[in-house]
Amino acid sequence: MDAAQPKPLAARILTDLGVMTVIGVVLALIGPMGSFNDPLPLRLVVWLGFAWLGYALYAPIDTLATRLAPSLQLPPWSLRIVGVLVSSIPMSVAVFVLVRDPEFWKWPGLEFAMTHYFYVVMIGGLITLVNTLIQRPRVLAEREAAVARATSTPTPPVVEPQRSAMPFLDRLPPELGTQLIALEMEDHYVRAHTALGSELVLMRMRDAVAELDGLEGEQVHRSWWVARAAVADVKREGRNVRLVLDNGVEAPVSRANVTPLKDAGWF
Repeated sequence: MDAAQPKPLAARILTDLGVMTVIGVVLALIGPMGSFNDPLPLRLVVWLGFAWLGYALYAPIDTLATRLAPSLQLPPWSLRIVGVLVSSIPMSVAVFVLVRDPEFWKWPGLEFAMTHYFYVVMIGGLITLVNTLIQRPRVLAEREAAVARATSTPTPPVVEPQRSAMPFLDRLPPELGTQLIALEMEDHYVRAHTALGSELVLMRMRDAVAELDGLEGEQVHRSWWVARAAVADVKREGRNVRLVLDNGVEAPVSRANVTPLKDAGWF
């Protein structure tokens, strides 16, 4: 690693805790959930503590959603929602217990509990959204680094198609070249992976595949199209099959496509 580059883990912790500290201060000034009548120093202690606890509960959601979405064949945003709803349960308990004097603890009624949980979900959703926006450039940088590592290793030459022959390639910036490795669906976008990097294109997967007529490849999964020449290895975990591509990215293969690809000699 270049010595001039910051350590990823240290930079990540400092950035995230800095953002969560700002959120905690804002919540302390607003004083939600009936805390506005408390002294400001107490509100700062309480809400900064909750912001940091929320970071521990909500920060992993985006990473888990991104990694699990292909294997579960679900959009990442749906897993983020589930993650917020689940993580808000222990967060609701912590908020309910810690902001009250033990002398006044009692089992909350259903209406109070649901209202309390709703407020925690709203704040947790805000934390998750902010964390997702922070992590997006980081994820892109990690993928670019994986591409750089992959391209530093000699690989068999692949003839690059001319841009004019395939309309989709004209949508990519020139610095990405034309050696297309894979297409990955991300919400309403298609991420084009090439030997030189990746780029998001606003279009449907089926329309993107239709613009690649003449390039040998297959849609191996609902969310993935892969160029056959870019397959470097195959990983099997039970009934799950993943194609390891030249840039280090792994593309899942749906179970319905395993046999056709095997018969076609992909692996």
